[in-house]
Amino acid sequence: MKLIIAIVQDKDASQLSDQFIDANIRATKLSTTGGFLKSGNTTYMIGIDDQRVDEVLAMIKEVSHSREEFMTPPVNLDASMEGTTAYPVKVQVGGATVFVMPIEKFQQF
Repeated sequence: MKLIIAIVQDKDASQLSDQFIDANIRATKLSTTGGFLKSGNTTYMIGIDDQRVDEVLAMIKEVSHSREEFMTPPVNLDASMEGTTAYPVKVQVGGATVFVMPIEKFQQF
C-alpha cells in the first residue's frame, strides 16, 4: 500500500478528478496555495495498492501540463527608486509535484 500526494495546478484539477472517478480511484482533494507565484493548487491524497501506483502516476503526468505564463516580479522597496519599474517576465508553471510513500496501515471506517 502506498500514499500518493500529488500537487497540481487548479487548471488541471478538474480533469484529473474526472479521470480518478472513471478509474475508481478514491482521492481526497485539498485546496492549497504555494509556489513563488502564490497560485492556487490542488493537492490530492490517494491511498492505493502497490500495483496501481504506476497507473495513477501516468494519469497525473498525462493531465498536469507545464505552461508558460507572464508574471510581474515584486518591486524591492528597500532599493533606491531608480530602475524599480518591474516588467513582466515569462516563467514556466504547472506540471505536478508527486510524493509516493509507503503506508504501514490503511483503514476506512
